[in-house]
Amino acid sequence: MPNSNAKLHSNHRGGREASRRELVSRSLQSAQHCLENQDFGTAYAHYLLVLNLAPELKTTAKETFQFTLFKWAEELDSLARIQDLFNCYEQALELYPNDEVICNSMGEHLFRMGFRDEAAGYFHKAVKLNPDFADAKENFYRVANWLVERWHFIMLNDAKRNLTYLKAIENAVHSGSKSVLDIGTGTGILSMFAKKAGASFVYACELSKTMYELARDVVAANNMEKEIKLLHLKSLDIEIPKHIPERVSLVVTETVDAGLFGEGIVESLIHAWEHLLLQPK
Repeated sequence: MPNSNAKLHSNHRGGREASRRELVSRSLQSAQHCLENQDFGTAYAHYLLVLNLAPELKTTAKETFQFTLFKWAEELDSLARIQDLFNCYEQALELYPNDEVICNSMGEHLFRMGFRDEAAGYFHKAVKLNPDFADAKENFYRVANWLVERWHFIMLNDAKRNLTYLKAIENAVHSGSKSVLDIGTGTGILSMFAKKAGASFVYACELSKTMYELARDVVAANNMEKEIKLLHLKSLDIEIPKHIPERVSLVVTETVDAGLFGEGIVESLIHAWEHLLLQPK
């Protein structure tokens, strides 16, 4: 009797496997037929089914799947079916989470729709996945020109100004301020000043996705990624102990410029003083 049950289960599994192979084969044929007739939406649906049923085909079907996705996305874009377009890319990235070509294409759609910060994130990921991907690098630099304000470059090249910040931070840290929060970190320069000055704990927040990613790269390039905690947050949203373990003893920022009130820096500093900074005894 046990042998009969085992044989029955084996036959059942064999039958399911045969059915799966048959469905995959028919769906592949249907997808190819749809492509020949430029029915990209239906072809895309068939490829989704195939790749979910037969993950082992991901490598061989990758280029054809990409072609189908991009053609269908163009149609959705022309029909202003934006949510459907995004859904397709999300499905594609579930199948190929580390595909730089799909990431770059998603970024291009986002950029054309005006979502520049989100587009920069996808371009940045594409470049991370493949540093030699010329199209992604060009796209990332292009969107960065939109998002990175010109005064960043002026400030970073102002040696006198940077030296003044460095000395002020060193004085504060050497006077006992061992935990530091950098509001609107930008490239992370003030956070790195604080760490080099000897601060035990350094936290930095940045709202812009592009600047946050840039800060991560700069901090990593200076071998400080384990010593500076970067938060992709608005300072008003920082909570203790959810984001930082306790109040800090020093807050630094370089967001005070001609856009003082427009950037909400007054509210940020008040919030930092009331909720994030150690109060004098």
